[in-house]
Amino acid sequence: MGVGFGILSDMAKGTAFEGVLAALAVIGAIVALIAVGVGLSAKRHVTFYRDETKRDKLLDVLQDRKWQPITATYTVRDRSGRTMALLWKNYLYNVVRKRWYVKAPDGTTRYVAKEDSVILSLLRRLLGPLFGLLRTNFIIVRNGSEDVVGEFNRKFTLLDRYVLDLKADRARELDRRVALALGVMLDTGERR
Repeated sequence: MGVGFGILSDMAKGTAFEGVLAALAVIGAIVALIAVGVGLSAKRHVTFYRDETKRDKLLDVLQDRKWQPITATYTVRDRSGRTMALLWKNYLYNVVRKRWYVKAPDGTTRYVAKEDSVILSLLRRLLGPLFGLLRTNFIIVRNGSEDVVGEFNRKFTLLDRYVLDLKADRARELDRRVALALGVMLDTGERR
């Protein structure tokens, strides 16, 4: 028994024990900083109005949870608060090619917005900020097919300018309000 206490007292004096304690302290500090950051950060909430007077609300896009380490979900609601769609992305799936999913209120996937070029998306990931000039454009397709219903293109200008082109959706199956919300999330959700 005396040997056990002797080993513990030697460890307490030695650098190995101090190193373990220091590592635990650093890990604890990082966890605390992340928790404080999540607690202080606001949920993303975007409100769309019909015009600049901001009297006639068109729709809201609400972030479902503050802490979303792997997935992000946003609820699109009309002016009466009725859920129109869910915008969902999975960060793990976006390693090669970014994708956003437009889901019906019941959770079924209706459309997928994905980067238009696999090669350019890989170049963006590999070369990073060196090639910020490589514009990120998205195509919007029906789920389960490659039928393009629209495009979201970033134009090369001094200030950010985007074009949401839905000419291919002649039947107007994709609600234009949901498409508008998707366009804003493709910009702000990707931190461009």
